[in-house]
Amino acid sequence: MSLALPSFIVAIPARYGSTRLPGKLLRELGGIPMVVRVAQRALRAGADQVVVAVDDPRLADALNGQGVDICMTRSDHASGSDRLAECAAHYGWSDDRIVVNLQGDEPFAPVAGIRAVALALAQSDAPMATLAAPIMDIEELFDPHVVKLVRANNGRALYFSRAPLPWARDAFAAARDTLPTGIPFLRHIGIYAYRAGFLGRYASLQRTPLEQAESLEQLRVLEHGYSIAVQLTPEPFPPGIDTPRDLERAEQWLQAQSDK
Repeated sequence: MSLALPSFIVAIPARYGSTRLPGKLLRELGGIPMVVRVAQRALRAGADQVVVAVDDPRLADALNGQGVDICMTRSDHASGSDRLAECAAHYGWSDDRIVVNLQGDEPFAPVAGIRAVALALAQSDAPMATLAAPIMDIEELFDPHVVKLVRANNGRALYFSRAPLPWARDAFAAARDTLPTGIPFLRHIGIYAYRAGFLGRYASLQRTPLEQAESLEQLRVLEHGYSIAVQLTPEPFPPGIDTPRDLERAEQWLQAQSDK
């Protein structure tokens, strides 16, 4: 029997600036701006409210008439979580409200994954939850652009890293060209759910040494002693879009889907 979907909000941090792909959230995929596609995914997930936290009027203009709320936020936030903290304060969400942070450059995020991270938080007493997927090949494990994680038996995150994690000592001493079997290698998927009250606390936390070393904001949560619940995604998440090549691949994928 499937578990009941909890009540939740989807909030999409949408920053106009991007060094590798300027104005990327307004780049079109199949004639539709990327940020609009992300908003459409959120609406399909069954959220009580979909909010796009923008920092530029051009993003707001693209979203007009899409059935989502638009929250104009400051342009100097260090992370998407900080941007959503401003959003939570603006709307006055209750502390126990579940807020799903869907990245603005994830136009093909599966609806099942959005629901799954909300459910993972609802089933946990952690203030934050995220998703993971099994790593299937050795190149992915050693790629520093792929964030790895390890979790405890209770499903809580132990650590996130750009390095291969965990390190299979004996197997890698012999060879590093194949993925060792029997080891739970996991790739982090960058979708989060928070309790709204924690968003404000998160924004007030000082940045931490591990967070800065790995350039992974979720490590700030662990370093300050908070827990993150981790659930396996029910469906694969296609890669997000960061570069012109990513955009080209996404257009090709979209075309292939329409040809089926």
